[in-house]
Amino acid sequence: HLETYDTTTIRASTPMYLLSRKIKAYGIKMVLSGEGADEILGGYLYFHNAPSSTEFHRECISRVSNLHHFDCLRANKSTMAWGLEVRVPFLDQAFLEYSIPLHPNLKLKNKKEKYILRYAFDDNENPYLPEDILYRQKEQFSDGVGYSWIDKLKEYIDTINTDNYSLEREPNETNESYYYRNIFYELFPNKSVPIIRWEPKTEWEGVGSDPSGRAQSVHNESNNN
Repeated sequence: HLETYDTTTIRASTPMYLLSRKIKAYGIKMVLSGEGADEILGGYLYFHNAPSSTEFHRECISRVSNLHHFDCLRANKSTMAWGLEVRVPFLDQAFLEYSIPLHPNLKLKNKKEKYILRYAFDDNENPYLPEDILYRQKEQFSDGVGYSWIDKLKEYIDTINTDNYSLEREPNETNESYYYRNIFYELFPNKSVPIIRWEPKTEWEGVGSDPSGRAQSVHNESNNN
């Protein structure tokens, strides 16, 4: 369904695909989803390592510009596989035009990702969410469904014999990425357009290459549940 071999897209799409099946089984035909918020507001944990406000803003622009390769592709493919319509209110044009120019100091403040969005729902008299939930650290969807999902997936792939695979390994390609790429070309052998991979901004000091938020040093392991 995905038509991509990008690692983080596959990690997140699998639980979203299963969730969509369950939602459709209830007879629900349309859902709202939060795609775009992290890209617009610098919500990924590696944004803590941005060397300057200018670099932070440029990365937001880059992420939004490539949403069709990653989060929007995932949301569309995973839901429509079950005939479930997904709508993404954070990508409303008016919201984009207002939010993109906001200064990074409003997007990442007090070490809280997407701070201004959280603050918009911070109402002591009529709280939308408990404060410990409203301001808790960001978890990417593939981590948030349970850390064991990615851990066991990687462990399983490491047991697979890939010696008979026809593709040559790319530089620094993990077993997981190599496994997905081989499956992709078995399904789409004539695919000529290269697939773009989602990777954190590893040019920034201290940013890990694994797309999981847990790979970043700012991640708080106490979030494990």
